[in-house]
Amino acid sequence: MGAKLSGSGGGRYAVDANSEINVTPFVDVMLVLLIIFMVAAPMAAVTVEVALPPAIAKPSTNPPKPVYISIQAGGSIYLGDTPTDVADLGNELRSTIGQRNPEKERIFIRADKDVLYGDFMGVMNMLQDNGFYSVALIGEDKN
Repeated sequence: MGAKLSGSGGGRYAVDANSEINVTPFVDVMLVLLIIFMVAAPMAAVTVEVALPPAIAKPSTNPPKPVYISIQAGGSIYLGDTPTDVADLGNELRSTIGQRNPEKERIFIRADKDVLYGDFMGVMNMLQDNGFYSVALIGEDKN
């Protein structure tokens, strides 16, 4: 807040309050910023002319929830968190994926390192017999 000396009023050196805002520095700063942006904007624009074709892409849908089959060392098989056996695994997988195409459905298999090869191949054969051909094996990341 500033003060101005006034010749009228109380004494010889009476001081009145000045409540006006000095906007000159504010306007100066705004004009400098405006000039900077006016100079910088053309430099940020792409100057190479390219005739782009129209994009006609279908909107992508959310990927389905992944299906995990876990095989424990003792031969226990789980579909997600639900225990099952090899004989029922095909029907349970079909009910899990619903209307999705089993040939395009990716099945993730997590097997204990001590699983017998025969137990693992039983699950793999069951998947193939039921039309599930996209299988991913999950291992532990040692990083």
